Amino acid sequence: MPDPAVPPAPPVPLAALLAREDLALRRIAGPRDPDTVIHWVHTSEMADPYPYLLGGELLLTAGVHIPQEADPAGSAQGPRDYFDAYVSRIVAAGGAALGFGLAPVHDTVPHALAAACEAYGLPLLEVPPHTTFSGVARAVWQLMAQARLAELRRVTEAQQSLAAAAARPDPVPAVLRQLAGRLGGRAVLYGPEGAPLAAAGREVPAEVAEAMAALAREVTRRASSTATDTLAGTHLAAYALGTGQGFVLGVAAPQRAAGDHTVASVAAVLLSLLTGEHQSTAGAARSSALVRLLLGAPPEEVAPLLGAGTWRVVHARPDTGAPDAVAASALGAALGSPLVDAAGDVVRVLVPAGRAPAPLPGWTLGVSAAAGPPDWPAADTQAARALARARATRAPLVRHGDRPVLADLVPPDEAAAHARALLAPLAGRPALAETLRTWLSLHGSWDRTAVALSVHRNTVRQRIARCAALLEADLDDPDVRMELWFALRRA
Repeated sequence: MPDPAVPPAPPVPLAALLAREDLALRRIAGPRDPDTVIHWVHTSEMADPYPYLLGGELLLTAGVHIPQEADPAGSAQGPRDYFDAYVSRIVAAGGAALGFGLAPVHDTVPHALAAACEAYGLPLLEVPPHTTFSGVARAVWQLMAQARLAELRRVTEAQQSLAAAAARPDPVPAVLRQLAGRLGGRAVLYGPEGAPLAAAGREVPAEVAEAMAALAREVTRRASSTATDTLAGTHLAAYALGTGQGFVLGVAAPQRAAGDHTVASVAAVLLSLLTGEHQSTAGAARSSALVRLLLGAPPEEVAPLLGAGTWRVVHARPDTGAPDAVAASALGAALGSPLVDAAGDVVRVLVPAGRAPAPLPGWTLGVSAAAGPPDWPAADTQAARALARARATRAPLVRHGDRPVLADLVPPDEAAAHARALLAPLAGRPALAETLRTWLSLHGSWDRTAVALSVHRNTVRQRIARCAALLEADLDDPDVRMELWFALRRA
């Protein structure tokens, strides 16, 4: 939890305040630490400001509280006891810096005060006569507002880039790369057993990697979902993903900037969605359906365990590379179904018919018509052919036509018998039949058919020529093409 004594606004580097030419502040004593920051401004003429400080202030004073005996005759060379006590109390209260205003009381900063600030490590600033204390306070608030705006802009840009990464075909590695780049460090996804599953960003020393892994194990053993640590100047953080899943996001960064926690939290939420399972009841139903299928139950008998109604089969192929298990799971989450099968370079997803799949960035999709369990194998073929057509036409998504067509007016038995008779010369030659079907569906395009079938265009030409010879048909005749298309759809 954040420290309640620290304001929600981002702190202002003391160096930024000194850089304001309109203020003309001058550091005359104390350390020159670039990491010194100011959380707020407070003005006090109390001899002991300790009870009124919260810590992190730039304390402003005109020296009204300095007794005459501490600065005899205005020589600014008086005893140091008073100034030592004054500065030590400011440091004890957590004050960040002291600003001493010239005029109307003092023409110069007392040397004893400068010596005390130097001894206690408190930055001492000289505030010139033309600079008012309210002007200093206003400058601090302006710098805070600018820092807050920059932080919000950075977090917003990070959220957008992380969301875009989560929509890629390789969502988990993409999110980790974006997160590591935004934080300038390393991001690691740990699995339920504590082993790193994916990582991105700059390498870290072995002891830092071990500490981050230990931190990840720690959040899985306790109720808190986050944990932080620092080792060798590297800031470490671990975020548990979801509830009881066992996945953990680990982050190592060389510095902890404003907004880093928010950015990492956004990445953790996205990774939770990408790696998370659906409800346990749904998982139990899927397990039960699988067991029954393995024991010989027909699909229509186990289908009610997966949900009522009809389903569509979706074949998906990433635009680049082959999908891994995590990418396939992310695809299923995007389509709203946990029924995912990743095989080779194609991912198959069984989706309830009521959820119409939409195009997804980075994927090419083929969608079948709605079908009941007995027709799922046919729907699988439809989805495969729709995907092939989508790839051939460079469309992000192609759906198999499920509307009534003229061929439905012919009795199914008669249509099937006609198809068998017409395509008899191609019996036992599935490659020829599929090439002819694809070629006809793509209006006789050699190149698109080659892309759809993943073969060379010359192979397509040879197969079509062989089909024409076996069928003894003129494939340039539109009537012949129509009849063959009718038969192929019924075959």
